[in-house]
Amino acid sequence: MTPVISSPLVQVLRCMGLGAFFIFSSANATPATDIQFNTDVLDLVDRENFDLSQFSRKGYVLPGTYSLALNLNTVSMPERVINFYVPADDPKGSEACLTQAVVEQFGLTEKSSLALVWSDDGQCLVVDSLPGLEVRTDLGTSTLYLSIPQAWLQYSDPNWDPPSRWEDGLPGLLFDYNLYGQTQRQAVGDDRNSLSGTGVVGANLGAWRLRADWQARYDNASAGQGVGRQMEWTRYYAYRALPGLGAKLTVGEDFLNSAVFDSLRFTGASLASDDNMLPPNLRGYAPEVTGVARSNARVVISQQDRVLKEVRVASGPFRIQDLHSATSGSLDVRVEEADGSVQEFQVNTANIPYLTRPGQVRYKAAVGRPSGMGQESEGPLFATGEFSWGVSNGWSLYGGAIAGGDYKALNLGLGRDLLSLGALSFDVTQSVARLPGQDSQSGKSYRLSYSKRFESLSNDISLAAYRFSEQGFMTMGEYLSGTQDRDTTGRSKALYTFNSNQQLGDLGVSVGVNYSRQTYWDREGQDRFNLYTSRRFDFAGLRNVNVSLNAARTVNDGIKDDSVYLSVSLPWGGSGTASYSGSYAGKAVSHGVSYFDRRENGDSYRVGTTLGEGKTAFDGSYSHEGSLARVDASASYQTDRYSSASVSLQGGATLTPKGGALHRTGLMGGTRMLVDTDDVAGVPVGGYGQPVYSNAFGKAVVTDVGSYFRSSVRIDVGKLADNAEATDTVMQGTLTEGAIGYRSFRVIQGEKAMAIIRLGDGTHPPFGATVVNAKGQDAGIVTDKGAVYMTGIAPGQAMTVRWGDAEACEAIVPKVLPEGLGSSMALSCMPTLPKL
Repeated sequence: MTPVISSPLVQVLRCMGLGAFFIFSSANATPATDIQFNTDVLDLVDRENFDLSQFSRKGYVLPGTYSLALNLNTVSMPERVINFYVPADDPKGSEACLTQAVVEQFGLTEKSSLALVWSDDGQCLVVDSLPGLEVRTDLGTSTLYLSIPQAWLQYSDPNWDPPSRWEDGLPGLLFDYNLYGQTQRQAVGDDRNSLSGTGVVGANLGAWRLRADWQARYDNASAGQGVGRQMEWTRYYAYRALPGLGAKLTVGEDFLNSAVFDSLRFTGASLASDDNMLPPNLRGYAPEVTGVARSNARVVISQQDRVLKEVRVASGPFRIQDLHSATSGSLDVRVEEADGSVQEFQVNTANIPYLTRPGQVRYKAAVGRPSGMGQESEGPLFATGEFSWGVSNGWSLYGGAIAGGDYKALNLGLGRDLLSLGALSFDVTQSVARLPGQDSQSGKSYRLSYSKRFESLSNDISLAAYRFSEQGFMTMGEYLSGTQDRDTTGRSKALYTFNSNQQLGDLGVSVGVNYSRQTYWDREGQDRFNLYTSRRFDFAGLRNVNVSLNAARTVNDGIKDDSVYLSVSLPWGGSGTASYSGSYAGKAVSHGVSYFDRRENGDSYRVGTTLGEGKTAFDGSYSHEGSLARVDASASYQTDRYSSASVSLQGGATLTPKGGALHRTGLMGGTRMLVDTDDVAGVPVGGYGQPVYSNAFGKAVVTDVGSYFRSSVRIDVGKLADNAEATDTVMQGTLTEGAIGYRSFRVIQGEKAMAIIRLGDGTHPPFGATVVNAKGQDAGIVTDKGAVYMTGIAPGQAMTVRWGDAEACEAIVPKVLPEGLGSSMALSCMPTLPKL
């Protein structure tokens, strides 16, 4: 960036105790009007030696090229190179050249874009051609401020930007991982050590995201069971956003994401309208998984042998809500307890009614071959497509078709928005299939769905769905199993799903119900019921006492498994929480007490003890949200039975041409922001959670940013070092899915000191001259007799003093800085060599 004087003169005068000292030459001054300074009030020894030309024109910027962040109607956008030129009608002025590439980011309506006028052979916008446009430059924060009337802009809301402002981010490489290690020692039985992991390796090239998913497991058991190893690449794929279509294109291995047909794994290509590109209030919902862990446990959520989520949970009820919104179909849930026991069940995800705004069409299409985990083909070429059309206010028509080999299915349905009463949809699917050596089979499947979103109750969702399938109905997955001679039992008959979660704010009560029942034509059915309620209140001087009750029943193949969990928690100490829990699970009753606390650095820990079945158990866990990874450790012990310990690491690495960093991560292979802190290490930056600290190269990666959602990254000034300052502390942006965004904060780090600057001939630089450091950052303004208060300096650093239009001289800071209040150092400023 071309260095420019930018520190406000008023700050200097305030330090000198001079107050206001200038008057305008005209009462109707404009940004191009000269400002006349009354220097008679200045108590200067050298009255002739001053240079205030940089302050003489309001908003004046020396012509040149600058790297400036854009701020449009208080919304920050990435830095752009802006050229300031001299207008033909104002030889003493300067104006920012807003190129077509810059204007495209504004998100103007089509009508206002067509009315724009361009100058300089179409290179720069004529500002007056967009009525109401105001442009202001603040070089102190390196920001170009733009104000545009909302009438000329596309739709946006406080958390969502139009597609013209979306960023594809930097090219780069990424590696995300989640590792989980556990050791178990049994008093009776086999000891076992295990290590498992999942992750994503990827590359970003423009709008394209290249990804490869992997999963691995290592088991070492005693008693001669040997060692088990497994490592496999479960998925190779690439995708990109098509903002003009509001859709996502995916090629490679994928899982069919359909609102009307069951999911299946295939290799091919798909094009689908992406609900994530819609404003937040129009987006779909992700499924959630609930259950009860009887101890410190590992929960593994998978689909068709591919691990989707692996997480450690403490004993008691758990609720996992951060699954990807594109997840559909049946999910396999495995809860591995600390004592080696395992709970397994399935969760059937359900879709809300498929409604579309009037006049809009949403669609999905895919073509390919079904494939297995080893990338081998497992069926004939197939094609599928579906749509949803907003016929009118409240009515939507939707449907789809899928065909491959000797299988065909057709779906047609109707959705109705009932306004305050919710939304309702009904559809019918007809399938025709012929398995090898068998006659053709046909049947229908009927589905009825209802949902209601309560905006006034924290956006809670109620969902009820019922599906009945005739005995001759067959899904594509069931057809493929039949052609591959796999087990074809488990033909669905009826599926009931009901989810409700209500927040009764006035009473401080939360109530939720999850119920699903799956029946089959050829085997026993499955039932899952979960009821949870909690209330927060104040009692006997204690604030935020919480009582919760969770009851669950699972019926699988006629076997019932009931559990009830009661918990009472209350504040204890400064930030801690003490809890009592009583549980009934597996026909066993237990009682436990625990203590949870969060440390000042954001780490948290939990210790507890449980008494049940005449045995005593102890457990504890510790979580650390580090800059390099999230670390969770836990240990459990039960007298005369078992002991176990586990640790998990969740992190990643991101590398781009702008730099890179190791970091903790959330969604594997997901969207992230590379933050540059101007080569300053140890700067705390973050999005919404615990901050991460920039590495030795001044780089940090923030991963808690959303896709197609305006996210903020900020410097936590409360944790910033005393010798560091940041001119800007918050920046925003909207990234496409999987993007690596980039934001640069101007951070000044160094000491503060007074100095007296002398030129080679013994005189001083003029009043108003600017001192900048090696990065071009303003360090101070020269006052009377060469005095300057400098910030952000380092011993031995070269400082440049400028006045007028050119660099003037260079001073070297001593290796030992003066100590004590009122101390100052003498600096000799030598002329700089002319640039070639």
